[in-house]
Amino acid sequence: MRALRRLVGGMTVAAILLAGCLLLYAALRGRPQDLPWTPLDLSEPIGLFTGLKLAGLTKDFPKCRALLDKAGVRYTVLAPVRAGTCGYSDGVRFAPGGARRTPYSPDDPGVACPVAAALSAWEWDVVQPAARRLLGSPVVAIEHLGTYNCRPIAGSSILSEHATADAIDIAGFRLADGKHITVAADWKGNGPEATFLHQARNGACRLFATTLSPDYNAAHHDHLHLDQAARGQFGWRACR
Repeated sequence: MRALRRLVGGMTVAAILLAGCLLLYAALRGRPQDLPWTPLDLSEPIGLFTGLKLAGLTKDFPKCRALLDKAGVRYTVLAPVRAGTCGYSDGVRFAPGGARRTPYSPDDPGVACPVAAALSAWEWDVVQPAARRLLGSPVVAIEHLGTYNCRPIAGSSILSEHATADAIDIAGFRLADGKHITVAADWKGNGPEATFLHQARNGACRLFATTLSPDYNAAHHDHLHLDQAARGQFGWRACR
């Protein structure tokens, strides 16, 4: 019993020290988004706990919509879908205009709200800055291969995150100068196009519960799979 009390006491001290370090870190850098207890704000740069907070929107559709509204993201709410174990009740579709919105191609996707929130932050804080810095031109269209699809993970009996609209597959980017960057053609190599795609993947890892690229397996040779799996609420993330 005495050993248990010492263990619990040690854990409490460690937790207090960790909280103190986080508070000092955020205060010194002026970055409240680096603290786990501050509210999520999509207009803030990505912080240490942004991905965890985004995943926490999975069961709170009103809060997710309020965050999109506050950030100026335009969208329409999708009717709920029920198809056996598939479907969703928190779907939104990006609408034209709004704050810093980049169109999607072939059309604006319908996704679960937490995915839409993460995509917005990814566009603003990762994709567009990387495109301007590395390629000298902003992205004018983000190409995708689909979102909602009632199916299991390929080669598995486990239901895919696509089956609940909690995933999207990103295939490429079109730039204002006419350049076309695709995962299939430009992932490999050391040029600016490959560097841009890798930075887009790395940035997504900070926002999504799962980020899979061609580095994961052959099935992802032509796209980045981004999803907000429920396990992301507990800090369980996959990035490859």
